[in-house]
Amino acid sequence: MQIVRVARPSGPAYGVLRGGHVVLLDGHPFAPFEVTDQIAALDQVRLLAPVLPTKVLGIGKNYADHAAEMGGDVPDAPLVFLKPATSVIGDGDAIVLPSLSREVHHEAELAVVIGRVTRRVAVEDAMQAVLGYTVANDVTARDLQRADGQWSRAKGFDTFCPLGPVIETELDVAAGVAVRARVNGATRQDGTTADLVFGIPQLIAYCAAFTTLLPGDVILTGTPAGVGPLTDGDTVEVEVEGIGTLTNICRAED
Repeated sequence: MQIVRVARPSGPAYGVLRGGHVVLLDGHPFAPFEVTDQIAALDQVRLLAPVLPTKVLGIGKNYADHAAEMGGDVPDAPLVFLKPATSVIGDGDAIVLPSLSREVHHEAELAVVIGRVTRRVAVEDAMQAVLGYTVANDVTARDLQRADGQWSRAKGFDTFCPLGPVIETELDVAAGVAVRARVNGATRQDGTTADLVFGIPQLIAYCAAFTTLLPGDVILTGTPAGVGPLTDGDTVEVEVEGIGTLTNICRAED
């Protein structure tokens, strides 16, 4: 099932995709819901970020090739950072390149969407917490990341966490899925989640050991090698096999 969140005159609503149409839900996917008879063509609705998390937990250096390109080693345990909810935007929204940075990079990622309240879960039970998966771009001000010595500011700007376009509930990630990034049509990143250093059950269990994961929270699983700069006017596409493509245009801050 592919879950979307759409703009309506009465406010955002959830729906599911069926044959090029959005069928609205009565309720939301984190609790029992009913499928309504309200249907709209996909090209007639505006998709929003498919979820508004209370928190986004990112995982750094979770691909060995990316750790190497950043000049570092793979950590002994997941390296967790937080992105604020205000950094989240959806498919088609603009990534704003802040005047405080001269070096903003894309980072293509598979994102895990949490479906239930989860705290102190065993690795073998961790997948029960998953509602589904979406596509993410962990946008990063690389120069500020180097200058600050920690990552909150570099990864926390408004618009620095594009998510979407859908939540895919049936994705089988056990064997690995392709994760790619293109800028203006040119491929920059081309990896697979089969190369994750720490797998998704490990990441969920690690995060849930120190913070309560709430329905709608998002875990970014890390980015493969090939991260690179974004400039004013660029179109960046992040594609995850089995989910779809997240597309955003970059614009300089006014």
